[in-house]
Amino acid sequence: MLSKNKIKFIKSLDNKKTRDESGQFIIEGDKIVREFLKAGQIITMLVAQNKWTESLPRHVFQNIREIINVEYPELKKISSLRTPHNVLAVVEKTEFRIRWNEILNNLTLVLETIQDPGNLGTIIRTAGWFGVRNIICSPDSVDVFNQKVIQSSMGAILQVKVHYPDLHAFMDRVSESDLPVYGTYLDGKPVYESTLGPKGIILFGNESTGISSSLEKYITKKIKIPCFSDAAEGIDSLNVSMATAIICSEFRGRTRGYSK
Repeated sequence: MLSKNKIKFIKSLDNKKTRDESGQFIIEGDKIVREFLKAGQIITMLVAQNKWTESLPRHVFQNIREIINVEYPELKKISSLRTPHNVLAVVEKTEFRIRWNEILNNLTLVLETIQDPGNLGTIIRTAGWFGVRNIICSPDSVDVFNQKVIQSSMGAILQVKVHYPDLHAFMDRVSESDLPVYGTYLDGKPVYESTLGPKGIILFGNESTGISSSLEKYITKKIKIPCFSDAAEGIDSLNVSMATAIICSEFRGRTRGYSK
């Protein structure tokens, strides 16, 4: 049975400050919890229905510090979902260091002031699908450990490292190299007509305001997804997560084969 203190702690992890101080965050759902266990992630607290816990392979229990078996009504008290799954887990955060050898030799996404958690989660999932291993976020972007981000990423957070450095300092370091920096602009060159390589930076701006003028100086190639609609009103841009998927697909389709 869940104590009042544990319920209070779990709910407090909705707050970024508590996540930062405790070094923990929440994941929910049968599939994502199994994936975290399979990946050997440390689960500090597993709250689940008994039948779900019993279905786990024995070897994963070594990575679970505490198991609390509950009935469904108790899960509803702590879940952020309208219809909770069979399990919720508190997980230790993993902190990543930027490895410049990876950045300079691969494709990296840079996100400026992305505020919607669903957008960031979907971008992480997209990055995982297209083999992009690093995402650089400005510090004022939504927290990667926000529950809505985790849910939208569908487990891709296990494959993609998300960093929050000072964005101008990061881009200063990039500008010292010969790495191309692609920026998404409405007046850019259509991505289908652009020269694309297997490595580089792709910069996406805020959902409403786009790329800020202070970052424009770093752009070496402006690209866009052209509109094929004749509609005069109602369609003036794409959602940033949709745009990320299209552009990543175009980059990968040009520069490498696919696995399945």
